[in-house]
Amino acid sequence: MIRLSVNINKIATIRNARGGNIPNLIMTAQDLQRYGAQGITVHPRPDERHIRYQDVADLKPIITTEFNIEGNPIPAFIDLVLKYKPNQVTLVPDDPNQLTSDHGWDTIKHKEFLKKTINKFKEAGIRTSIFVDPVIEMIEGAKKTGTDRIELYTESYAAMFFENKEKAIYPFILTAERAREIGLEINAGHDLNLDNLKYFAQNIPWTAEVSIGHALIADALYYGLDNTVNMYLRELK
Repeated sequence: MIRLSVNINKIATIRNARGGNIPNLIMTAQDLQRYGAQGITVHPRPDERHIRYQDVADLKPIITTEFNIEGNPIPAFIDLVLKYKPNQVTLVPDDPNQLTSDHGWDTIKHKEFLKKTINKFKEAGIRTSIFVDPVIEMIEGAKKTGTDRIELYTESYAAMFFENKEKAIYPFILTAERAREIGLEINAGHDLNLDNLKYFAQNIPWTAEVSIGHALIADALYYGLDNTVNMYLRELK
């Protein structure tokens, strides 16, 4: 079964909108794990507009499943990850002003930087994953960085899903097959939801993990958090 890691950035966004501690981020993470989520993902950005660096410190002791920290590997982010040693770090080429992640790494252009950065994390015993577009050359370039996994950026799949799901999934199958051939494990994330998740899982069942935040939290407003987590888990079986 593909593992479900829940990104809790949106919980932090709601909390930060009013100050204080409602909703309680730590309690939410604990509940998500109790409801069946197999991991917790956070994406601290430099402006701390949702997850704060202090949240990482507070979350670390209560994660009983898998802790994934994703973000742009600027020096402060690297220091944070090395200090708290999550199970996995996912490197994302975010611009500080981006509303959300919108592209993967150019693993050829940034090969040396990624190699150097990934080596720091691997020396600390942290599994590494890098965000990539579904392009064969970028997958092959990722292998040369020394990363353990790639995370396929699935926005284009989600955008085209209702128009032509076979066409939408095609480049992801090709790149996922190539990744498997060269020994890279696969994660996936961005705009996966209850409409398109099952089809993705059926076509690339060797995916190790999906990271889902915005859609899952939005669905929880209607269905409740416990029920929503289990709805997503059913799509992955």
